[in-house]
Parts: sequence; C-alpha cells; structure tokens
Amino acid sequence: MRTRIETDSMGELEVPQDALYGAQTQRAVNNFPVSGIPMPARFISALGMIKKTSATVNLELGELDISIAKAIIEAADRVSENKHDDQFPIDIFQTGSGTSSNMNANEVIARLASDFSGRAVSANDHVNMAQSSNDTIPTAIHLSSAVAIRDSLLPALEHLKATVEAKAQSSDSHVKTGRTHLMDAMPVRLSQELGGWAQQVSNGIERIEAVRPRLHLIAQGGTAVGTGVNTHPEFAAQFANKLSESVGINFQSSPSFFEALSSMDTVVELSGQLKTIAVSLMKISNDLRWMNSGPLAGLGEIELQALQPGSSIMPGKVNPVIPESCCMVCAQVLGNDLTISIAGQSGNFQLNVMLPVIAYNILQSIDLLANISRLLADKAIATFTVNEQNLTRSLSRNPILVTALNPIIGYLKAAEIAKQAYRQNRPVIDVAQELTNLSEQELEALLDPRKLTQSENAV
Repeated sequence: MRTRIETDSMGELEVPQDALYGAQTQRAVNNFPVSGIPMPARFISALGMIKKTSATVNLELGELDISIAKAIIEAADRVSENKHDDQFPIDIFQTGSGTSSNMNANEVIARLASDFSGRAVSANDHVNMAQSSNDTIPTAIHLSSAVAIRDSLLPALEHLKATVEAKAQSSDSHVKTGRTHLMDAMPVRLSQELGGWAQQVSNGIERIEAVRPRLHLIAQGGTAVGTGVNTHPEFAAQFANKLSESVGINFQSSPSFFEALSSMDTVVELSGQLKTIAVSLMKISNDLRWMNSGPLAGLGEIELQALQPGSSIMPGKVNPVIPESCCMVCAQVLGNDLTISIAGQSGNFQLNVMLPVIAYNILQSIDLLANISRLLADKAIATFTVNEQNLTRSLSRNPILVTALNPIIGYLKAAEIAKQAYRQNRPVIDVAQELTNLSEQELEALLDPRKLTQSENAV
C-alpha cells in the first residue's frame, strides 16, 4: 500500500496515500483492531450535519472566515450525504468519548475543504471550532436516533398497525378457540385476537412518541465539560435553531449541558421503549408460529405465505421464516438494551465513556425494528389465509364452552359435563343435553361460540 506522512501533536505517522483522513484517524485504526465494525452510516451522516451547522453558525457569528466556512459546509454536506463512508474506518470499540470518530470527521472534512478552497483548513481550529468530542458525539447520537425514528421506525410501526387492523377487520367472521396456558379456553373472534396485536403496536408508537421531546434536547454547546468553554455565547442556541431548520425536527439546547454530556439517560430510556416493542413483536410472531403450526400435527388455524423451501432433506416442508426472523431481531434488540443500559451507567463525573457502543446499538435496534415491522406486516400478517375448517372442528369439540352454563347449572355440574366431553371426545352440547334439563334449542343459543365472543366488554 502506498502511504504518505501525516503529522499530529504526537508526531509523524504513515497514512494510506489516497485516504482523506489524517494521523489521528490512522492512530485509532492502528489502536483498535477489535471488531472490524465501523460506526453506523446514520451516525456518520449526523456528524456531517453537525459540522455543517457549526460552520454555518460560526460564520454568522463572525468567528470563521467566509471562504473556509463555505468550504467546510460543502465538504460536510458530502459527509452528511454518506458519500465518503469508506473514509470512516474506526472500530466502534474505540475511545469511550468517541473522540477518534469526531477527529475522523474533522480530518476528512478538513481535507475536502482544503481541496475545495485551495486554503489550509485545520481539522481542529476550523472544522472543530466551538465543539468538543464530548458534546458532538452525544449530539450525534440524539440527532441520528431522532432522524431514524422519524424517517424509518415510526412509519414502519404505523404501517404494521394499519396492516394488523385491516387483517382484523377482514377476519371478523372467523371464531376460534381461545387459549390460556396453551390450553383450550373460551372462544374469541380472530379479529379480537388481532386487535390485541394492533393495540400492542399502537402502545409502542405512543411509547416512542413520549421519549422524543427529551431526545430532541442536544448537548452541542457544552464543549469539554459542560461549561461551554471556547464557544460564542450565542453559539448553542443558534446551533439548535439552524439544525432544526435543516433537519425538520425541533431540536433545543439541553437545559443542562452537564447532564447532557455525563448522562445517556434519554438514550437508555429510548432503548427501554424499543425493548418493549421487541417484546410485543416477539409475542405476535410466536402467536403466528403457533397458529400456523402443522399443518397436520399442529394447530393449523392459519397458513402463512410460503416464501421458501423449509428443509434441505424433507421435501414440501415450509417454515414460518418471517416470524422466526422477527424473533431473532427481537432477541438482538433485547441484548442491545442490556449493552446500552450497562454503557449508560458509565457516566463518570462530566462524561459518559461508552458513547460509541451506545451509538451503534441504539441505531441498530431502531433499524432492525423498522425493517422487521414492514416484513412482518407485508409477508406474514397481510398474506396469511385462515383455515376455517380447522377452526370450526376444534371449536365444536371445545368442552370449555360449558363455562357459559355456569350461571344456570353451576360450576360443579358444568365441570362434570366438560370432563365427560373430554373423556368421550364428544361435542359439549351433546353431553350437556344428556346431563341437564336444557333443550337442544336452549343449549345452541347458550353455547353459540360467536355470541360468547360478544359479551358487554368484548369488542
């Protein structure tokens, strides 16, 4: 590999000839050959937005030369548009403040800006003006997460909710055996079961919305320890305003930079809500797997869309691959939440020192949940068909229907009927006709499965 010599405060270092970055980035590449996983594209884009906004504000405040500022803005635009992601090679398991990634952005933008302007643009003095890694990285985490939620996660969850609601409406005519403890219980309409799923997704949306006001509070302007050293008095407020205009999200300066630099509580909170959504989606996916099980030796209530062969040895086998994929996504999100929780408590005095791993995991969780929500909606819920024959056969032999007779014949007599119906594998209505004085017409009215789903509290 051809190299060139770059210099920083620690001396000279060889850097790849064609690299846009400089010595500090190369030192981090050399120091952290840990996972081979670079910082996420969304995070790099957020760094570009921050550098562009900072240069714009510093120009307007008279802190930065116009030609240098314009060159930085143009270069930062390219970074925010992810045109140079290959120039961000630093591992996520790096210095806990994310200083290496901040300097990576500063160096790439400085090199581009120097080329654009024909002037020597400094990574520290110009691109990083009025900033520190300690406020830039927390701001990048909030910014990238907020954009991902707005553009990806919330639309995906709304799509999933609408798909479940539409499927519920179209399946209202289907009545099935309810189950508690995986055992037969009173009947429910398929629309009621799916309505529960839709409410889970709706609650998840509300949970994310509840976090957003705190996520839109940013640390930029606090610089090294929260005091705002080396910034213009108007920098923080103007930065928040400019960023809001650019991104279309109402960002505001944190009321306490000391909290914003030392604490990742808001991201921990967000991760907790993502974890709850993951739990909801895993519940829905496992219900789909059980309902689809069989088709002959399982429940066989529904048939999921056949997407691919299910076995390399058993011809004709088809598996519930989308719900399985969803369960694995949810397991990953649950693990990410634990990582974020552990990292979140690592706010030692004036700075959290696990910022890069927080950034990686929160953005991965958001993107995973967004992607799987759309797949679950489009390739599992919208496309499954109902096996009415299996629903009816199981329902007609469900002894638990006798519960409806409790107010008339009492619990003990009803239990006797249920046990005999189980033992003899007979419809409960036939056994009840033999063991009570109720007529066939009365029993048919009392044990009508659909009517049993329509109590005063049912919807």
